[in-house]
Amino acid sequence: MSKIGIFFAEGFEEIEALTVVDVCRRCGIEVEMVSAYGEKQVLGSHGILVGMDKALEEVDFSSYDALVLPGGGKGTKGLEACAPLMEQIDAFYKAGKYVAAICAAPSIFGHRGFLKGRRACSYPDFESHLEGAQVTAGPVEIDGNVITSRGMGTSIDFALAISEIFCGKEAADEMAKKIVYQQ
Repeated sequence: MSKIGIFFAEGFEEIEALTVVDVCRRCGIEVEMVSAYGEKQVLGSHGILVGMDKALEEVDFSSYDALVLPGGGKGTKGLEACAPLMEQIDAFYKAGKYVAAICAAPSIFGHRGFLKGRRACSYPDFESHLEGAQVTAGPVEIDGNVITSRGMGTSIDFALAISEIFCGKEAADEMAKKIVYQQ
């Protein structure tokens, strides 16, 4: 079974994060919700407190097939300021393992040089941070081992794209049907 880690910092965008957790778990992917700063619960950008599975210092990164970063302006800044997490993001990227980000969070990949020559998307206000990318308005872009998405409205597309990578197109299509998602 595939396993992904999704990382939370205060101010994360709730729908972007929890849609990935929900859809991927429904597809049979093991998903760990991880606090970047050790809290047992992390407050989202709209006042929703979410319980975590683990704190960053408890994570065995070698067990993950992908690392996922939800958006939210404040949450994205918090994730990017977390040096141990950024070291792991860099290591995953360099090893060809999947890194995924939605909304404001693809800006982190732009700042780290991951997007040069790749197709990528983000929340429109953050497109200027996608340094070197061929910026698109698609709901999701997968270019090599980098997955990006635009925002809350593309959360299901993002979650299904991750599910397709790890469970296959047929399983992702079946999940879309089960959740009555019309593409």
